[in-house]
Amino acid sequence: MSEGQAMIDDDPPLLSVEGLGKRYGRHVGCTDVGFDLWPGEVLGIVGESGSGKTTLLNCTAGRLAPDSGRVLYRDRLGETRDLHGMSEPERRMLMRTDWAFVHQEPREGLRMGVSAGANVGEPLMAMGARHYGEIRQAAGDWLGRTEIDLGRIDDTPMTFSGGMRQRLQIARALVAEPRLVFMDEPTGGLDVSVQARLLDLLRGLVTELGLAAIVVTHDLAVARLLSHRLIVMRQGRVVETGLTDQVLDDPQEPYTQLLVASVLQP
Repeated sequence: MSEGQAMIDDDPPLLSVEGLGKRYGRHVGCTDVGFDLWPGEVLGIVGESGSGKTTLLNCTAGRLAPDSGRVLYRDRLGETRDLHGMSEPERRMLMRTDWAFVHQEPREGLRMGVSAGANVGEPLMAMGARHYGEIRQAAGDWLGRTEIDLGRIDDTPMTFSGGMRQRLQIARALVAEPRLVFMDEPTGGLDVSVQARLLDLLRGLVTELGLAAIVVTHDLAVARLLSHRLIVMRQGRVVETGLTDQVLDDPQEPYTQLLVASVLQP
């Protein structure tokens, strides 16, 4: 992605994370993490297993309560809200409308026992849509956009391949036109050819819809393809941050250098 698709300097950030910290007993999940995210920008978070990247994502997305720090979000009215200061109903509404989450395991983001069309239509119903024909039409449109045959609209995800389930989860996540999408290893566990197709789909949709996104991945190739900026984490701390190509092509910190070198090794 080009840097030009990212932030507009004069715009305030869509999301600001300030001093975020989370511990599990003696283990540090993340500590004193801060960053801003602008509309239309994709931020990648990378690091080895146990680096704290998923903890950071879950605290930022409101799925896990941090021990310290704040997550500030600028809503559609331009008002800045403290995520963890919201009531539970307010957070639930936010996550039905402005925010979406794409899990590594599609089962966590889908209802496996209902049809593909119902999976995509349910978020619209949660927002108040009631016209069956219009809901079904929107679901069909999103199946097409995520490269799922319309003839599978009444089939359940149980009958889908792993790649199709992930595309269905993406359709369900994006049908309500969120402004911010959180992705946790969105191509993890898929075959290489399926990963490539899914990455092309994700990149196209993020660009087309002007989405802001935070993507956690252990795969530096995924980070390079999807993200404008990169955060590198180690043992719960941010060790390096910058434009994605700069961080990956000219890493400044020894840990980032080792991370990049390990990918380049035959």
